[in-house]
Amino acid sequence: MFTVVFILYLIADIYTFFGLSSLINGASNRTLFTVVYFLSSVFVFYCFYKIWFIASSYKMFSGTQVNFYLGMFLTAFAAKITFAFFMIIQDLPRIFAGIYNFFIHRDRGSYFPSRRKALTTIATGIAAIPFFGMLYGVTKGKYKYTVNSLSINYKNLPKSFDGYKIVQISDIHAGSFDSKEKVMRGIDMINALEADAVFFTGDLVNSSKEEIDPYIDVFAQIKAKDGIFAVLGNHDYYGLYEVEESDKDSYWDDFFDKYKRMGFDLLNNESRTIKRNGDLLRIVGVENWGAGRWFPKEGDLDKALADVDADDFCVLLSHDPTHWEEKVLPHKKKIDLTLSGHTHGFQFGINIPGFKWSPAQYRYKRWIGLHEEHDQKLYINKGFGFLAFPGRVGMWPEITEIQLKAV
Repeated sequence: MFTVVFILYLIADIYTFFGLSSLINGASNRTLFTVVYFLSSVFVFYCFYKIWFIASSYKMFSGTQVNFYLGMFLTAFAAKITFAFFMIIQDLPRIFAGIYNFFIHRDRGSYFPSRRKALTTIATGIAAIPFFGMLYGVTKGKYKYTVNSLSINYKNLPKSFDGYKIVQISDIHAGSFDSKEKVMRGIDMINALEADAVFFTGDLVNSSKEEIDPYIDVFAQIKAKDGIFAVLGNHDYYGLYEVEESDKDSYWDDFFDKYKRMGFDLLNNESRTIKRNGDLLRIVGVENWGAGRWFPKEGDLDKALADVDADDFCVLLSHDPTHWEEKVLPHKKKIDLTLSGHTHGFQFGINIPGFKWSPAQYRYKRWIGLHEEHDQKLYINKGFGFLAFPGRVGMWPEITEIQLKAV
Protein backbone atom coordinates (compact mmCIF):
# COMPACT_ATOMS: atom_id res chain seq x y z
CA MET A 1 0.00 0.00 0.00
CA PHE A 2 2.71 2.46 1.02
CA THR A 3 4.76 1.52 -2.07
CA VAL A 4 1.85 2.24 -4.40
CA VAL A 5 1.16 5.60 -2.75
CA PHE A 6 4.86 6.49 -2.91
CA ILE A 7 5.09 5.69 -6.62
CA LEU A 8 1.90 7.61 -7.41
CA TYR A 9 3.12 10.64 -5.49
CA LEU A 10 6.57 10.50 -7.10
CA ILE A 11 5.06 10.47 -10.58
CA ALA A 12 2.65 13.29 -9.71
CA ASP A 13 5.48 15.27 -8.11
CA ILE A 14 7.70 15.06 -11.19
CA TYR A 15 4.79 15.79 -13.50
CA THR A 16 3.79 18.82 -11.42
CA PHE A 17 7.33 20.18 -11.44
CA PHE A 18 7.65 20.16 -15.22
CA GLY A 19 4.10 21.43 -15.64
CA LEU A 20 4.56 24.40 -13.31
CA SER A 21 8.05 25.17 -14.61
CA SER A 22 6.57 25.74 -18.06
CA LEU A 23 4.77 28.76 -16.62
CA ILE A 24 7.99 30.35 -15.29
CA ASN A 25 9.75 32.92 -17.45
CA GLY A 26 13.40 33.86 -17.11
CA ALA A 27 16.41 31.79 -16.09
CA SER A 28 16.78 33.31 -12.62
CA ASN A 29 13.08 32.85 -11.83
CA ARG A 30 13.22 29.25 -13.03
CA THR A 31 16.26 28.58 -10.83
CA LEU A 32 14.49 30.02 -7.79
CA PHE A 33 11.38 27.98 -8.57
CA THR A 34 13.46 24.80 -8.88
CA VAL A 35 15.14 25.35 -5.52
CA VAL A 36 11.85 26.11 -3.73
CA TYR A 37 10.06 23.18 -5.35
CA PHE A 38 12.92 20.81 -4.55
CA LEU A 39 12.97 21.84 -0.87
CA SER A 40 9.20 21.54 -0.56
CA SER A 41 9.31 18.07 -2.16
CA VAL A 42 12.03 16.96 0.24
CA PHE A 43 9.85 18.13 3.13
CA VAL A 44 6.80 16.23 1.85
CA PHE A 45 8.85 13.07 1.29
CA TYR A 46 10.14 13.42 4.84
CA CYS A 47 6.52 13.58 6.03
CA PHE A 48 5.83 10.39 4.08
CA TYR A 49 8.83 8.70 5.71
CA LYS A 50 7.59 9.66 9.16
CA ILE A 51 4.12 8.30 8.36
CA TRP A 52 5.65 5.02 7.18
CA PHE A 53 7.87 4.81 10.26
CA ILE A 54 4.98 5.43 12.67
CA ALA A 55 2.71 2.99 10.83
CA SER A 56 5.39 0.27 10.87
CA SER A 57 5.56 0.60 14.66
CA TYR A 58 1.81 -0.10 14.87
CA LYS A 59 1.17 3.35 16.37
CA MET A 60 -0.55 4.85 13.34
CA PHE A 61 -3.53 6.10 15.32
CA SER A 62 -1.80 6.90 18.60
CA GLY A 63 -0.81 10.42 19.60
CA THR A 64 -1.00 13.65 17.68
CA GLN A 65 2.44 13.76 16.08
CA VAL A 66 1.26 11.90 13.00
CA ASN A 67 -1.43 14.55 12.41
CA PHE A 68 1.02 17.09 11.07
CA TYR A 69 2.83 14.64 8.79
CA LEU A 70 -0.38 13.16 7.42
CA GLY A 71 -1.93 16.56 6.91
CA MET A 72 1.00 17.94 4.97
CA PHE A 73 1.47 14.83 2.86
CA LEU A 74 -2.20 14.35 1.97
CA THR A 75 -2.61 18.04 1.15
CA ALA A 76 0.34 17.93 -1.26
CA PHE A 77 -0.76 14.56 -2.64
CA ALA A 78 -4.30 15.74 -3.42
CA ALA A 79 -3.09 18.93 -5.12
CA LYS A 80 -0.43 17.24 -7.24
CA ILE A 81 -2.61 14.31 -8.27
CA THR A 82 -5.31 16.79 -9.34
CA PHE A 83 -2.80 18.88 -11.29
CA ALA A 84 -1.28 15.81 -12.96
CA PHE A 85 -4.73 14.51 -13.94
CA PHE A 86 -5.66 17.71 -15.78
CA MET A 87 -2.24 17.94 -17.36
CA ILE A 88 -2.59 14.41 -18.68
CA ILE A 89 -5.90 15.42 -20.26
CA GLN A 90 -3.98 18.16 -22.06
CA ASP A 91 -1.03 15.93 -22.93
CA LEU A 92 -2.93 12.99 -24.42
CA PRO A 93 -3.86 14.93 -27.61
CA ARG A 94 -0.22 16.13 -27.77
CA ILE A 95 0.99 12.54 -27.67
CA PHE A 96 -1.37 11.47 -30.46
CA ALA A 97 -0.38 14.53 -32.49
CA GLY A 98 3.29 13.70 -31.96
CA ILE A 99 2.80 10.13 -33.17
CA TYR A 100 0.88 11.41 -36.17
CA ASN A 101 3.61 13.93 -37.02
CA PHE A 102 6.34 11.30 -36.68
CA PHE A 103 4.76 8.81 -39.06
CA ILE A 104 3.03 11.16 -41.50
CA HIS A 105 4.98 14.41 -41.74
CA ARG A 106 8.37 13.20 -40.55
CA ASP A 107 8.88 16.67 -39.12
CA ARG A 108 11.64 15.88 -36.63
CA GLY A 109 11.69 19.45 -35.36
CA SER A 110 8.16 19.44 -33.95
CA TYR A 111 6.83 16.00 -33.16
CA PHE A 112 4.86 17.21 -30.17
CA PRO A 113 2.90 20.48 -30.10
CA SER A 114 3.84 22.68 -27.17
CA ARG A 115 1.62 22.88 -24.11
CA ARG A 116 -0.87 25.71 -23.97
CA LYS A 117 -0.07 27.99 -21.07
CA ALA A 118 -3.72 28.86 -20.62
CA LEU A 119 -4.64 25.21 -20.03
CA THR A 120 -1.70 24.73 -17.68
CA THR A 121 -2.78 27.83 -15.75
CA ILE A 122 -6.32 26.45 -15.50
CA ALA A 123 -4.94 23.12 -14.21
CA THR A 124 -2.95 25.04 -11.59
CA GLY A 125 -6.08 26.89 -10.47
CA ILE A 126 -8.09 23.67 -10.22
CA ALA A 127 -5.32 21.98 -8.22
CA ALA A 128 -5.33 24.92 -5.82
CA ILE A 129 -8.90 24.02 -4.78
CA PRO A 130 -8.04 20.72 -3.01
CA PHE A 131 -4.76 22.23 -1.76
CA PHE A 132 -6.36 25.15 0.06
CA GLY A 133 -9.46 23.12 0.92
CA MET A 134 -7.45 20.43 2.68
CA LEU A 135 -5.16 22.99 4.26
CA TYR A 136 -8.28 24.60 5.75
CA GLY A 137 -9.53 21.19 6.81
CA VAL A 138 -6.40 20.34 8.81
CA THR A 139 -6.14 23.76 10.44
CA LYS A 140 -9.75 24.89 10.98
CA GLY A 141 -12.19 22.31 9.64
CA LYS A 142 -11.40 19.56 12.14
CA TYR A 143 -12.83 21.67 14.96
CA LYS A 144 -15.61 23.36 12.99
CA TYR A 145 -18.40 21.89 15.11
CA THR A 146 -21.85 22.14 13.56
CA VAL A 147 -25.27 21.40 15.03
CA ASN A 148 -27.66 19.44 12.84
CA SER A 149 -31.22 19.75 14.17
CA LEU A 150 -34.16 17.60 13.11
CA SER A 151 -37.52 16.37 14.36
CA ILE A 152 -38.60 12.75 13.97
CA ASN A 153 -42.30 11.85 14.17
CA TYR A 154 -43.66 8.65 15.71
CA LYS A 155 -47.20 7.37 16.09
CA ASN A 156 -46.21 5.11 18.98
CA LEU A 157 -44.14 7.61 20.97
CA PRO A 158 -45.50 7.84 24.54
CA LYS A 159 -47.19 11.21 25.00
CA SER A 160 -45.01 12.09 27.98
CA PHE A 161 -41.99 12.03 25.66
CA ASP A 162 -43.49 14.31 23.02
CA GLY A 163 -40.77 16.91 22.38
CA TYR A 164 -38.07 14.83 24.07
CA LYS A 165 -34.68 16.23 23.05
CA ILE A 166 -31.80 13.90 22.23
CA VAL A 167 -28.28 15.12 21.51
CA GLN A 168 -25.99 12.63 19.76
CA ILE A 169 -22.24 12.72 19.33
CA SER A 170 -20.07 9.96 17.93
CA ASP A 171 -16.48 9.04 17.13
CA ILE A 172 -14.62 11.25 19.57
CA HIS A 173 -11.24 9.67 18.71
CA ALA A 174 -9.51 11.45 21.57
CA GLY A 175 -6.06 10.33 20.41
CA SER A 176 -6.29 12.71 17.45
CA PHE A 177 -7.08 15.88 19.42
CA ASP A 178 -4.44 18.54 19.91
CA SER A 179 -6.39 21.32 21.64
CA LYS A 180 -8.47 21.07 24.82
CA GLU A 181 -9.68 24.61 24.27
CA LYS A 182 -11.14 23.82 20.85
CA VAL A 183 -12.74 20.59 22.05
CA MET A 184 -14.29 22.54 24.92
CA ARG A 185 -16.03 24.79 22.38
CA GLY A 186 -17.82 21.69 21.13
CA ILE A 187 -18.80 20.72 24.68
CA ASP A 188 -20.21 24.20 25.25
CA MET A 189 -22.30 23.82 22.09
CA ILE A 190 -23.66 20.50 23.38
CA ASN A 191 -24.62 21.99 26.73
CA ALA A 192 -26.25 25.01 25.08
CA LEU A 193 -28.81 22.62 23.53
CA GLU A 194 -30.07 21.64 27.02
CA ALA A 195 -30.66 18.01 26.09
CA ASP A 196 -32.91 15.61 27.93
CA ALA A 197 -30.38 12.88 27.13
CA VAL A 198 -26.99 12.80 25.42
CA PHE A 199 -25.98 9.70 23.48
CA PHE A 200 -22.42 8.85 22.48
CA THR A 201 -22.22 6.15 19.82
CA GLY A 202 -18.70 4.82 20.13
CA ASP A 203 -15.01 5.19 19.26
CA LEU A 204 -13.87 7.10 22.31
CA VAL A 205 -10.21 6.50 21.39
CA ASN A 206 -8.11 5.54 18.39
CA SER A 207 -6.11 2.60 19.69
CA SER A 208 -5.24 3.13 23.36
CA LYS A 209 -7.46 3.76 26.38
CA GLU A 210 -4.98 6.30 27.74
CA GLU A 211 -5.74 8.68 24.87
CA ILE A 212 -8.85 9.94 26.64
CA ASP A 213 -7.02 10.79 29.88
CA PRO A 214 -6.16 14.44 29.02
CA TYR A 215 -9.80 15.04 28.03
CA ILE A 216 -11.70 13.30 30.82
CA ASP A 217 -12.25 16.60 32.63
CA VAL A 218 -13.49 18.17 29.38
CA PHE A 219 -16.10 15.53 28.55
CA ALA A 220 -17.12 15.31 32.20
CA GLN A 221 -18.65 18.75 31.75
CA ILE A 222 -21.38 17.47 29.40
CA LYS A 223 -24.79 17.89 31.03
CA ALA A 224 -28.17 16.25 30.34
CA LYS A 225 -31.33 15.96 32.41
CA ASP A 226 -31.68 12.18 32.15
CA GLY A 227 -28.04 11.24 31.71
CA ILE A 228 -25.32 10.55 29.18
CA PHE A 229 -25.36 7.11 27.60
CA ALA A 230 -22.57 5.50 25.59
CA VAL A 231 -21.52 2.39 23.69
CA LEU A 232 -18.23 1.04 22.39
CA GLY A 233 -17.00 1.45 18.81
CA ASN A 234 -14.59 -0.72 16.85
CA HIS A 235 -11.53 1.38 17.78
CA ASP A 236 -12.26 0.97 21.47
CA TYR A 237 -11.14 -2.68 21.20
CA TYR A 238 -7.83 -2.02 19.44
CA GLY A 239 -5.84 -1.52 22.65
CA LEU A 240 -6.48 -5.16 23.53
CA TYR A 241 -4.23 -6.33 20.70
CA GLU A 242 -1.15 -5.44 22.77
CA VAL A 243 -2.48 -6.84 26.06
CA GLU A 244 -1.83 -10.33 27.39
CA GLU A 245 -4.90 -12.51 27.78
CA SER A 246 -4.49 -12.56 31.55
CA ASP A 247 -4.52 -8.75 31.67
CA LYS A 248 -7.62 -8.12 29.57
CA ASP A 249 -10.06 -7.96 32.47
CA SER A 250 -7.99 -5.32 34.25
CA TYR A 251 -7.65 -3.43 30.95
CA TRP A 252 -11.43 -3.26 30.57
CA ASP A 253 -11.93 -2.37 34.23
CA ASP A 254 -9.63 0.63 33.85
CA PHE A 255 -11.17 1.64 30.53
CA PHE A 256 -14.72 1.41 31.86
CA ASP A 257 -13.70 3.49 34.87
CA LYS A 258 -12.79 6.33 32.52
CA TYR A 259 -16.38 6.37 31.24
CA LYS A 260 -17.63 6.59 34.81
CA ARG A 261 -15.27 9.48 35.57
CA MET A 262 -16.76 11.35 32.60
CA GLY A 263 -20.29 10.61 33.78
CA PHE A 264 -21.01 8.32 30.80
CA ASP A 265 -23.33 5.36 31.43
CA LEU A 266 -21.74 2.66 29.24
CA LEU A 267 -24.23 0.15 27.82
CA ASN A 268 -22.54 -3.13 26.94
CA ASN A 269 -25.39 -5.17 25.47
CA GLU A 270 -27.85 -3.84 28.03
CA SER A 271 -30.67 -1.36 28.43
CA ARG A 272 -31.85 1.50 30.62
CA THR A 273 -35.30 2.90 31.31
CA ILE A 274 -36.32 6.56 31.43
CA LYS A 275 -39.69 7.19 33.08
CA ARG A 276 -42.06 10.15 32.78
CA ASN A 277 -45.57 10.21 34.18
CA GLY A 278 -45.83 6.45 34.00
CA ASP A 279 -44.57 6.30 30.39
CA LEU A 280 -41.33 4.53 29.45
CA LEU A 281 -38.52 5.23 27.00
CA ARG A 282 -36.06 2.35 26.62
CA ILE A 283 -32.42 3.11 25.87
CA VAL A 284 -30.64 0.06 24.45
CA GLY A 285 -26.91 -0.15 23.80
CA VAL A 286 -24.86 -2.84 22.09
CA GLU A 287 -21.16 -3.36 21.82
CA ASN A 288 -19.67 -2.95 18.36
CA TRP A 289 -21.00 -5.09 15.54
CA GLY A 290 -19.79 -4.37 12.02
CA ALA A 291 -20.31 -6.17 8.72
CA GLY A 292 -17.18 -7.67 7.16
CA ARG A 293 -14.27 -9.52 8.71
CA TRP A 294 -12.30 -6.50 9.90
CA PHE A 295 -14.57 -5.23 12.66
CA PRO A 296 -15.40 -6.70 16.08
CA LYS A 297 -18.74 -8.47 16.36
CA GLU A 298 -19.32 -8.24 20.09
CA GLY A 299 -22.78 -6.72 19.83
CA ASP A 300 -25.55 -8.99 21.14
CA LEU A 301 -28.93 -7.49 20.36
CA ASP A 302 -30.87 -10.34 21.97
CA LYS A 303 -29.00 -9.86 25.23
CA ALA A 304 -29.46 -6.09 25.12
CA LEU A 305 -33.22 -6.48 24.59
CA ALA A 306 -33.71 -9.20 27.20
CA ASP A 307 -35.63 -6.90 29.60
CA VAL A 308 -37.43 -4.89 26.91
CA ASP A 309 -41.11 -5.53 26.22
CA ALA A 310 -42.44 -5.90 22.70
CA ASP A 311 -44.38 -2.62 22.75
CA ASP A 312 -41.71 -0.49 24.46
CA PHE A 313 -40.49 2.52 22.49
CA CYS A 314 -36.77 1.86 21.89
CA VAL A 315 -33.77 3.97 21.02
CA LEU A 316 -30.77 1.80 20.12
CA LEU A 317 -27.16 2.96 20.27
CA SER A 318 -25.06 0.93 17.83
CA HIS A 319 -21.78 2.28 16.52
CA ASP A 320 -21.66 0.73 13.06
CA PRO A 321 -24.62 1.46 10.72
CA THR A 322 -24.19 -1.89 8.95
CA HIS A 323 -25.60 -3.45 12.13
CA TRP A 324 -28.95 -1.84 11.36
CA GLU A 325 -29.45 -3.64 8.07
CA GLU A 326 -27.83 -6.92 9.08
CA LYS A 327 -29.30 -7.39 12.58
CA VAL A 328 -31.72 -4.65 13.63
CA LEU A 329 -34.19 -4.66 10.74
CA PRO A 330 -34.63 -8.48 10.70
CA HIS A 331 -35.05 -8.65 14.49
CA LYS A 332 -38.43 -9.67 15.88
CA LYS A 333 -38.43 -6.65 18.21
CA LYS A 334 -39.08 -3.40 16.41
CA ILE A 335 -36.40 -0.82 17.19
CA ASP A 336 -37.92 2.60 16.62
CA LEU A 337 -34.73 4.65 16.34
CA THR A 338 -31.13 3.53 15.91
CA LEU A 339 -28.28 5.99 16.35
CA SER A 340 -24.92 5.21 14.73
CA GLY A 341 -21.68 6.83 13.61
CA HIS A 342 -18.51 5.15 12.33
CA THR A 343 -18.39 6.46 8.75
CA HIS A 344 -17.22 10.05 9.56
CA GLY A 345 -18.66 10.95 6.15
CA PHE A 346 -15.05 10.04 5.24
CA GLN A 347 -14.28 13.54 6.62
CA PHE A 348 -14.38 14.78 3.02
CA GLY A 349 -17.23 15.63 0.71
CA ILE A 350 -20.15 17.90 -0.08
CA ASN A 351 -23.07 18.20 2.32
CA ILE A 352 -25.55 20.85 1.25
CA PRO A 353 -29.36 20.84 1.13
CA GLY A 354 -30.46 18.68 -1.78
CA PHE A 355 -27.04 17.21 -2.52
CA LYS A 356 -24.66 14.98 -0.62
CA TRP A 357 -21.50 13.34 -1.91
CA SER A 358 -18.56 11.66 -0.27
CA PRO A 359 -16.25 8.73 -1.00
CA ALA A 360 -18.09 7.12 1.94
CA GLN A 361 -21.02 6.33 -0.36
CA TYR A 362 -18.86 3.89 -2.33
CA ARG A 363 -18.09 1.97 0.87
CA TYR A 364 -21.37 2.18 2.79
CA LYS A 365 -24.94 1.81 1.58
CA ARG A 366 -26.04 4.19 4.35
CA TRP A 367 -23.33 6.61 5.38
CA ILE A 368 -24.85 9.85 6.65
CA GLY A 369 -28.09 11.32 7.96
CA LEU A 370 -31.57 9.88 8.43
CA HIS A 371 -32.83 6.65 6.87
CA GLU A 372 -36.16 4.86 7.22
CA GLU A 373 -37.36 1.35 6.46
CA HIS A 374 -40.37 -0.59 7.79
CA ASP A 375 -41.26 2.27 10.17
CA GLN A 376 -37.81 1.99 11.72
CA LYS A 377 -35.36 4.85 11.52
CA LEU A 378 -31.57 5.10 11.50
CA TYR A 379 -29.54 8.26 12.00
CA ILE A 380 -25.81 8.29 11.16
CA ASN A 381 -23.77 11.03 12.80
CA LYS A 382 -20.64 12.30 11.00
CA GLY A 383 -18.56 12.20 14.17
CA PHE A 384 -17.20 14.65 16.71
CA GLY A 385 -13.51 13.94 16.12
CA PHE A 386 -11.29 12.84 13.26
CA LEU A 387 -9.02 9.93 12.39
CA ALA A 388 -6.15 9.25 9.95
CA PHE A 389 -6.66 12.35 7.80
CA PRO A 390 -6.19 15.01 10.49
CA GLY A 391 -8.90 17.30 9.24
CA ARG A 392 -12.34 17.67 7.74
CA VAL A 393 -13.38 19.16 4.42
CA GLY A 394 -17.09 19.67 3.85
CA MET A 395 -18.01 16.95 6.34
CA TRP A 396 -17.64 19.08 9.47
CA PRO A 397 -17.71 17.50 12.96
CA GLU A 398 -21.32 17.03 13.98
CA ILE A 399 -23.49 17.50 17.04
CA THR A 400 -26.93 16.10 16.30
CA GLU A 401 -30.03 17.52 17.98
CA ILE A 402 -33.06 15.22 17.58
CA GLN A 403 -36.51 16.07 18.90
CA LEU A 404 -38.94 13.18 19.18
CA LYS A 405 -42.51 14.12 18.25
CA ALA A 406 -45.72 12.22 18.88
CA VAL A 407 -48.21 12.38 16.01
